[in-house]
Amino acid sequence: MDDNKIIALFFARDEGAIEAAGREYGAYCAAIARGILGDQGAAEECVNDTWLKCWQTIPPQRPRSLKSYAGRIARNLALSARRAETAQKRGGGQVQLALDELSEVVSGADTPEGALDRQAFRAALDGFLAALPERDRNLFLRRYWYLDSVEQLAKRFRMSRTHVTTTLHRLRQKLRVHLQQEGFEV
Repeated sequence: MDDNKIIALFFARDEGAIEAAGREYGAYCAAIARGILGDQGAAEECVNDTWLKCWQTIPPQRPRSLKSYAGRIARNLALSARRAETAQKRGGGQVQLALDELSEVVSGADTPEGALDRQAFRAALDGFLAALPERDRNLFLRRYWYLDSVEQLAKRFRMSRTHVTTTLHRLRQKLRVHLQQEGFEV
């Protein structure tokens, strides 16, 4: 079933929307959550919460891509669950490491001015990613969106660990320069 039909079911408040969304994008959302949480049970709970959040937000939201919308919700829920888990046992791990790496370039502070710039920032980031060679773009997204470990990236892209870390460092530097050129203070 295509996104428009599933979204129409959400707008009609038809509970079949959740089942249809789960069939289409459940495995995708589970892979995102599992990558962040590292636990199948927690990932399944996160996916169930994703469909609940979709039910609560569609309508009024009308996402252009249900896959992206649900994936973003699953990722945010998994990150929240991960933060709650690590707040109790400050062990760190891959998620925090990846976010720390990216914080070198992008501040997490939210100010009123920052809220206004969010749309412009998203456009600048999209432009940065679109200009990258495919391998670099995929490497960047796998590390900072899907939160893959350096070891997973080395295996996936058939690169040495050192090559992965060097490439990611260079990509972060390019992102810094790109954002500065777009007028963002980093």
